Amino acid sequence: MDASSTQSVAQALLHARRHRSPVDAAALAGSLREPQDAYEVQRLVREALAPGELPAFWKSGGPSRSAVLTHAPLFAASTWPSPADARNSHFNSRLIEAEVALRLGSDVTAAQAARLTPGDAAALVDAMAVAIEIVDSRWTEGVDAPPLLKLADLQSHGALVVGEWRRFAARDWAMQSCVVRIAASSAEYRGTHPLGDPTWLLPAWLKHATRGGAVVRAGTSVTTGTWCGMLPANRGDRVSVTFDGIGAACVEL
Repeated sequence: MDASSTQSVAQALLHARRHRSPVDAAALAGSLREPQDAYEVQRLVREALAPGELPAFWKSGGPSRSAVLTHAPLFAASTWPSPADARNSHFNSRLIEAEVALRLGSDVTAAQAARLTPGDAAALVDAMAVAIEIVDSRWTEGVDAPPLLKLADLQSHGALVVGEWRRFAARDWAMQSCVVRIAASSAEYRGTHPLGDPTWLLPAWLKHATRGGAVVRAGTSVTTGTWCGMLPANRGDRVSVTFDGIGAACVEL
């Protein structure tokens, strides 16, 4: 890991956040060589903006089970209960993802995380909720920025809106439906989670979150990936997401 390169990327992202203006990723495209470099940038940015804050919310996921999953700790300031009003919040862009968030019912240590499999990890979850992720980027290139720079930028996270929690129970995720409404448009999706089951990512996320011997505390939550791809939205739009049998969330943009 090149400390000067990770510092340069972190400073660029901090500049973009503080000045509310995206920065060019092209000049930094070769700065990060591996995911660990991007995760170090995440740490540096978090240390600068929220020193000492333990992440109560994470995002995790990937396009398929064969892909390397990615993870990012989210800021408390950008995690909002539904209904949310984001009309006075700054975004460089607004893309909408409909997701299911999962909440841990007990602490998880590094030793426990190391033993987890997708088959037994769901037993750690006590609650689930509908979530709306507002995808945004601090890079001028947006979601077309180089993958490691997107990962360094919290995997293009803008904000997360979370609906009411309900008790977690096993579901037929292949039949799970959700409806996404953005302004006057509406679309339904069924069985479209890229991993088939949102709980499948729990072992990979918890192994990442407990690196260095950290303990992930009970009540920590993770949002688990989009069911609808990334849908464009505009300032002033009302966005609502409903998952049949789980709940709903909404936000005014």
